[in-house]
Amino acid sequence: MTDILRTSRLRLRVLDSRDAAFYLELVNDPAFIAHIGDRGLRTLEAARKAIEEGPVAMQRSRGHSIWLVEPIEGGAPLGLSGLIKREVLDDVDLGYAFLPQHRGRGYAFEAAQAVAQHARTLGIARLAAIVDPANAASIALLLKLGMRFDRFAELTPGQPGVNVYLMDTRQPG
Repeated sequence: MTDILRTSRLRLRVLDSRDAAFYLELVNDPAFIAHIGDRGLRTLEAARKAIEEGPVAMQRSRGHSIWLVEPIEGGAPLGLSGLIKREVLDDVDLGYAFLPQHRGRGYAFEAAQAVAQHARTLGIARLAAIVDPANAASIALLLKLGMRFDRFAELTPGQPGVNVYLMDTRQPG
């Protein structure tokens, strides 16, 4: 399991099939479903397949993806954070999601800040982030990170719209 990033408390690494139980729990968390969407994953096998076809494939093809966030000192996974290239966005998207018991401890900000800095090293000049307009905590995190509101957008027909935030990674955050 290769580390992508480290912070003072966290390590971010590529997901693999052994993370399926964690991934299944996270994507079925009511807040994840409400603010990010229902992935329709209900079994460990479906979670394994989603990991392989999503983050693992993106890491191979693009050199970045959404990564697993865990404590440096070991322990259960806390959440996800990373860089996602979505077909519906021109820019690479900074994404994150954490299990309920790990929210409110600064992990999401710490991981997102490291990811944003890493984007610069990958040559990504501008980052986007999409957020449910009702997700006040996530909006506050993006503003603290130095992102600015760009627009409200309906990225996927038939789905609720999202706020799009942008950040120039070449500017000090």
